[in-house]
Amino acid sequence: MPLDDAIPWADIIRRARQGERAALEAIVRRYQEPVRAWVAAHCPPGGDADEVAQRTFLAAFTRIAEFQEGTNFGAWLFAIARFQLLTETTRLRRLADYRTRYGRDLLSRELERRAQEPDETTAVRLQYLRECLEAIGDSGRQLIGWRYTDGLPLQEMAARTGRSVAAIKKQLWLLRQRLQQCIKNKLAMEGGVVK
Repeated sequence: MPLDDAIPWADIIRRARQGERAALEAIVRRYQEPVRAWVAAHCPPGGDADEVAQRTFLAAFTRIAEFQEGTNFGAWLFAIARFQLLTETTRLRRLADYRTRYGRDLLSRELERRAQEPDETTAVRLQYLRECLEAIGDSGRQLIGWRYTDGLPLQEMAARTGRSVAAIKKQLWLLRQRLQQCIKNKLAMEGGVVK
């Protein structure tokens, strides 16, 4: 049975502390909008303001016996909301940290897994790449190997060849273009899909 609005607020709090359901409902009706608005205004991006507000009321009702009569109930409730929001912020921070730490590793593992189990088109392209690499000659294969197998910086490659970094960049670009065109030509001759 709903409580009458004429009942003093202190009496509603007292009844809520005794576990009276109607008193708890009255508290939610009174504070639901202000708590949700405050949480939504302070919730970090990616946080669930509605979930934080709901946890605030759950925490308040499980700890309502700790509320001291004669003090400001709203201030007490908003202090609980603040702690619930801090918990949500910590959760989001941990999630972001997890993604930062392990996201690259997971991506790397997935790429490695895909490389180990290439689909049919990829397998054909890799075979054609091997054939096209044979056709570009030793010096071209050496540059490609230094850059993409050994991971040498352009400056190191320039020093080894006695050429400028710009010349190395240009030659690598030309080699990539030549390899790409070679693969496209082989796919076209075999009737494969050219992308």
